[in-house]
Amino acid sequence: MSLVEVTDLTVEFGSVRAVAGLSFRLARGAALALVGESGSGKSTVAGALLGLHRDTGARVGGSVLVAGTDVQRASDEELRRLRGGTAAMVFQDPLSSLDPYYAIGDQIAEVHRAHARASRRAARARAVEVLDRVGIPDARRRARSRPHEFSGGMRQRALIAMALACAPELLIADEPTTALDVTVQAQILDLLHTLREETGMGLLLVTHDVGVAAESADEVLVMRHGEAVEHGPVGTVLAAPAQEYTRELLAAVPRVHAARGQAPGTPETRVTALGTGTGTATGTSAGTGTSTRTATATDPEASAKGAAAGAATARGAGADSSGVGAREVVPGTAEDAVSRAAGEDDVSRAIREEDVSPAVGEEDVSRAAGEVVLEAVGLRQVFGRGKRAVSAVDGVSLTVRRGETLGVVGESGSGKTTLGRMLVGLLEPTAGEIHYAGRPHTGVNPAVQMVFQDPVSSLNPRRTVGESIADPLRARGREARKDEARIRGRVRDLLERVGLEAAHYDRYPHEFSGGQRQRVGIARALAADPRVIVCDEPVSALDVTTQAQVVALLGELQREFGIALVFVAHDLAVVRRVSHRVAVMRGGRVVESGPADEVYDFPQDPYTKQLLAAVPALDPEAAARRRAARREPVAT
Repeated sequence: MSLVEVTDLTVEFGSVRAVAGLSFRLARGAALALVGESGSGKSTVAGALLGLHRDTGARVGGSVLVAGTDVQRASDEELRRLRGGTAAMVFQDPLSSLDPYYAIGDQIAEVHRAHARASRRAARARAVEVLDRVGIPDARRRARSRPHEFSGGMRQRALIAMALACAPELLIADEPTTALDVTVQAQILDLLHTLREETGMGLLLVTHDVGVAAESADEVLVMRHGEAVEHGPVGTVLAAPAQEYTRELLAAVPRVHAARGQAPGTPETRVTALGTGTGTATGTSAGTGTSTRTATATDPEASAKGAAAGAATARGAGADSSGVGAREVVPGTAEDAVSRAAGEDDVSRAIREEDVSPAVGEEDVSRAAGEVVLEAVGLRQVFGRGKRAVSAVDGVSLTVRRGETLGVVGESGSGKTTLGRMLVGLLEPTAGEIHYAGRPHTGVNPAVQMVFQDPVSSLNPRRTVGESIADPLRARGREARKDEARIRGRVRDLLERVGLEAAHYDRYPHEFSGGQRQRVGIARALAADPRVIVCDEPVSALDVTTQAQVVALLGELQREFGIALVFVAHDLAVVRRVSHRVAVMRGGRVVESGPADEVYDFPQDPYTKQLLAAVPALDPEAAARRRAARREPVAT
């Protein structure tokens, strides 16, 4: 008997059919990945397995059997035993799943006591045991910590520990690695694989990342509009997809080994690098026409390797090897100073040739060779005092030229976002200088704008998106504020330029999809006519086709306006696709920088190599080999 049997499942919310006649089975100990764009119905299916749609107003039809329990007909008491006991779920956002007021260990112990009827002491011991099992160091002490004292990866591990507290037969993981950097993502996926091997539990993985599915699943079920498009062994589906939609989905996935400007997949889904349609020759910086390869290591051996690499590749005269851009803060309002933004297209639309940026010619390449618009010299940012002082950014020097894109990559906590906030004036550097157009500049600069990671928290829910976009225009002075008709016209033009409709002016943020809210953020940044835009993780939580659409939009805007972009992200494949140059950060320092293709194809610093090795592979066999290699102890 299968662990999970779903037959003709339908879920309707009012007039919207989120799931339409879905059927599948999951054997004990097996792993199935539900893959698709946002809005395809993946999470709705996961919720149906635990009966989470009961008493919500949703109409659920069909049959759902989990470990012999008929979820549709189960009593409330049977559902309580199912949830957390027989089957457990790991949600996407650990911060919203964990109570901020209680210690992590107490929350895990509560779950164990509810299902196992254990004593307080036994429950606490179990909490420490599972925290240790998922790799939390010093688990007994950290069990007393609260969620805000854990990093993002540790919070996700804590959620997995909570799910394991009662030794479930089925683990449902809903986007468990979204917004995690590649090394932490690899650790979480390795952990899930190891737990399957050791406990024999089944795994239902919900993800929009095809690479994550290849790393973790035995079978993959591709969904679109609530229906199954394709279902089969993960190797077969990814290597030889039978359906056109699956091919489009795979083609939109950025490849870390594809050169800058090279299409990741089929011609129908070509997405070029920002500001370029054809990559410059390997070893040549788009910003200078000369090589700018550098590796800055923190140990003597790595430094020697970096020096050898620098000797082999002449460094570009007068060009910093790791340019950066800056963010805008809208002057005039505190709300604007912290707003975040970004852009995207309808999540259900597959990427096609007409949706992406076209190839560009010599004129666009010459833009990237333009003047330096932003320069950071010896930037340093220290938080705290005395023994608790932490150097978030330590001696970073960067330049950004007109029309080029600088990618900044690194793990969470490497200092990427702090650097971006200093560049746009949100943080005053502890030391160092920021030069704009050749002159020292402090504070907020309207010519330097920012697109933030989370569009939900960057837009005021009580104001229309049109009013939020108009703020930079009104902040220009009394004369501009008087001409409301002209301002509304300009905002409508910006909405249309980023792929939305002029009529969307009077809509509120909650009426848009995640990708559409990202587009609103881009429009808001453009309202100030910036010369530099810092994009802080603008596509980290978007599905692959929506990512491609946002990247294409940024590329079009860059070519049209000659804007310099600083693209901060932990997704190395996306960064390679969009960037002319790349700076790799670790511990607040730039450890390696240079032309994107050189850094990716010939990494010099061990940390860069480690990051690239952690990127999910679309080949399940290659993923298994790399997982085995990560398990091998590192020689010291």
